[in-house]
Amino acid sequence: MLGLTCIFALILGLYPFVLYPFFAALVGRLLYKPIHRDKTYLPRVTIITAAYNEARHIEATIRDKLAQDYPPNLIQMIVVSDESSDGTDEIVRSIHAEDERVTLLRQDPRQGKTAALNLAVPYAMGEIIVFADANSLYQPHAIRALVSNFADPQVGYVSGKMQYVNPDGSVIGDGCSAYMRYENWLRDTETRIGSIVGVDGGIDAVRAECYQPMRPDQLPDFVLPLCVVEKRLRVIYEPEAILREDALNTQASEYRMRVRVALRAFWALWDKRNLLNPIRYGIFSWQLASHKWLRYLAFIPLTVAALIDWALVGSGPVYQLMALGQLVFLALWIMAARGKREISGVPLPALCQYFALLNLASAVAFWEFINGRKRTLWQPRQG
Repeated sequence: MLGLTCIFALILGLYPFVLYPFFAALVGRLLYKPIHRDKTYLPRVTIITAAYNEARHIEATIRDKLAQDYPPNLIQMIVVSDESSDGTDEIVRSIHAEDERVTLLRQDPRQGKTAALNLAVPYAMGEIIVFADANSLYQPHAIRALVSNFADPQVGYVSGKMQYVNPDGSVIGDGCSAYMRYENWLRDTETRIGSIVGVDGGIDAVRAECYQPMRPDQLPDFVLPLCVVEKRLRVIYEPEAILREDALNTQASEYRMRVRVALRAFWALWDKRNLLNPIRYGIFSWQLASHKWLRYLAFIPLTVAALIDWALVGSGPVYQLMALGQLVFLALWIMAARGKREISGVPLPALCQYFALLNLASAVAFWEFINGRKRTLWQPRQG
């Protein structure tokens, strides 16, 4: 009985990372839902950026968006300064003086990104609202690629493709970047089914009529797409809309960010638990449970499997093989911590380290969640 519990826990822990993507790919082949894109579809677009002390990045970010391969007269940009004190406001005002397409709003006192978006949307004149991070740089055709999907009336929300880069602009190959490549592949797979579950808040777009105000503690990158699904519209992935953003330069920074995101995701999942009803939401309920709930909680069955395995290590080769796997994982994790990230050109140690970081962050976030803690404010990413 203990042995079956160990095997079941291991399968359950690995399911959202390995088995679910396989089944999702299979379902996508059987129930493929095309998207009717049209790159000649050019509605007015409002780009909204929430900024807290982003003087180092904000000018480059604004000019990057204004220079997009999109009709200039159809672009509006709103920057919400969330009580910035480092000169962010002055930079935005100087750009506004030369280009009236840029508007500055100030949120005082500081309330966080979600409240900033709620503040900005009533000023948006675009049919499509694009959400951009304050330190994000888009490829020139990114907004055109995002918007082309809204020619399909069934599409309500579109998320682009994030690439983490080094400050010199080169795409990095560490665990964080490899994880994003995996996520992007999974989003492409889920799009074939109907809707994706996770999005990137730095390069997202939504129909203006689909936006609905959220509580300041809610995670907009998570809650708003789920609201769109509730409206029976699709949330999809657009791989040609590319965002490049500096990677975090320390594991500690990445860990803190992952704890914050996981905690807000737990609250979002709880708020939108009605989407787990398969009678009303069909396959998406399975996707949400698999991709989010079971992934964020995977640390529980994985820990149970690891502990039971050592109690049974003398009971047979299966448990000995599992124990060996744990030791190899630990060794690769240590190699990554020491900076030796690659084995034969494959970033396996960094992947192991990042997998451990994700699960540790989820465990800490879950503890905070069950204790009723919420996080509303954020700190700028440090690349």
